[in-house]
Amino acid sequence: MNAQAIDQYFKDHREAHLEELKAFLRIPSISSLSEHKDDIRKGAEWLKEAMLKAGLENAEVFETEGHPVVYADWLHAEGKPTVLVYGHYDVQPVDPLNLWESAPFDPQVRDNKLFARGASDDKGQTFMHVKAVEALLQLNGELPVNIKFIVEGEEEVGSPNLPQYVEQNKEQLKADVIVISDTGMQGPGRPAVCYGLRGLAGIQIDVKGPKGDLHSGLYGGAVQNPLHAVVEILESFRDKEGVIQVEGFYEDVLPVSDEERAEFASLEFDLENEKKELGISEDFGEKGYSFVERTWIRPTLEINGITGGFSGEGIKTVLPAEASAKITCRLVPNQDPDDIVAKLRAHIEAHKPAGVTVEITDFDKGKPFLTPYDHPAIQAAGRSYEKVYNVPTAFTRMGGSVPIVAVFDEVLGLPVVLMGFGLSSENFHAPNEHFHLENFDKGLRVISDYLFEAANL
Repeated sequence: MNAQAIDQYFKDHREAHLEELKAFLRIPSISSLSEHKDDIRKGAEWLKEAMLKAGLENAEVFETEGHPVVYADWLHAEGKPTVLVYGHYDVQPVDPLNLWESAPFDPQVRDNKLFARGASDDKGQTFMHVKAVEALLQLNGELPVNIKFIVEGEEEVGSPNLPQYVEQNKEQLKADVIVISDTGMQGPGRPAVCYGLRGLAGIQIDVKGPKGDLHSGLYGGAVQNPLHAVVEILESFRDKEGVIQVEGFYEDVLPVSDEERAEFASLEFDLENEKKELGISEDFGEKGYSFVERTWIRPTLEINGITGGFSGEGIKTVLPAEASAKITCRLVPNQDPDDIVAKLRAHIEAHKPAGVTVEITDFDKGKPFLTPYDHPAIQAAGRSYEKVYNVPTAFTRMGGSVPIVAVFDEVLGLPVVLMGFGLSSENFHAPNEHFHLENFDKGLRVISDYLFEAANL
C-alpha cells in the first residue's frame, strides 16, 4: 500500500467527496414515516449510482417486503479474502425541528463538522467505504481483496426484512469477514473497535378506560384515569436505582469476567467530562457498576414516550379515554428478545390497575452480539486505526444495537468487525446531528489500510 499516494488522493478530492456526500444527505430517507417512501427509493438509487461511479460492479437495488436493499461488488482479487461491507442509507425522523440550528436535510459545514440528519448515522460512514474503494481502484486499478456491499433502508426501524434477504442470499453474501461502520470511537482522537453490541426489545402499551374523554370534575375520582394507570404500570418496572423488577429479567445475563472489567477500567473513561457533555449533574444506575459497564454490559428498560390527554397550551380539565407508552429494553449476551417481551407482557398483566384494558404491541427486536476481541480480523482493524491516529486502539463494547449484526453472525457465520468513526457527542437520533470531518478524513485512510490488512487474514 502506498500510503502517501492514498493520502494525496483524498486531499485532492476532499471537496468533491464532501459535495457528493451532501447530495446524499439531502435525500430525506426516513424509513419510519410512510410519506418518505419515495425518498427511501431515491436514496437507494443514488447509492447504486455512486457505487457504479466508484468502480464497483453488479450494483443493483433489490426489493424486499419493505424498503429496498442495495448490493454491489468487485470480485477480481483471485485467491484473496472477501470483505462484506454493511451499512444503511435510512435515517431517523428529525423532530423536534425547532431545535435544529440549520435544516436537517440542508447539509452545512461549521467548525469542521458536517451537520445533517444521517451525517454520522450512517450515510457518512457508509459513503466512506465507497470512496475508499474508488480511491484504490483509481490509484491501483485493482483492490487487495474482493469486496461486497449490502446497504439497507430499514436499520432505523429494526431491519425487519433484511434477515429474510440474508437467509435467501447466502451465496451472494458469502465472505470471510463483515465490516460495519455504524458505531463510534472512544472519544476525539481515540479510535476503538467494537466487539459487542446490546440487543433490543421494544413494545407499546395502550391503556384504555371510558369510551370517550370525560369531564374531570364530573367523573374524576370515580373513574380510573388511563394516564394514571399507565404511569402506575411504568413505575412498577424499576426501583429507584434502576434495577429492573420484571420477574426473570436478569436470569440469562452472561456474566462478564474480572479480566474484561479490568480492561474497561483501563480505558480511563472521564465521568466528569461525560456529565458535562451531557449536561447532567449526576449519573444514574445500578450500584456496583461503572457508567461504562451500565451502558455496555448491563440490560436496561427505558420509557421512550408517553401520550394521552391534553398537552396543548393552557389547561383542559379532561379525564382521557386512553393513554399510551413506548418502552425499549437493551439486552446483553444470552438474553433473547422474544423471551424478554413475554416477561414484560406477564409483568404488565400482573400490575395493570383495575378499570382499564391494556393492549401490548411488539416493536423492534434484535439479539445481542459478542465476538472475541482477539480475533485476527478485529486485531487487524486495530492496527489500521493505529497507523492513522498514532495512538493505541481501544477494544470496546457498545450500548446501542445494530439488530442485523446477530443475524450476520448466525446465518453467515462470519467474524464481524465494527470499526466506526462517529463520536457519542454527534447527536445521532437527535437534533443537530453532525460528523466530525477530522474523522471523515482519517477514516477514509483507515478503511483503505484495512483492505490491505484484510488481504492477509
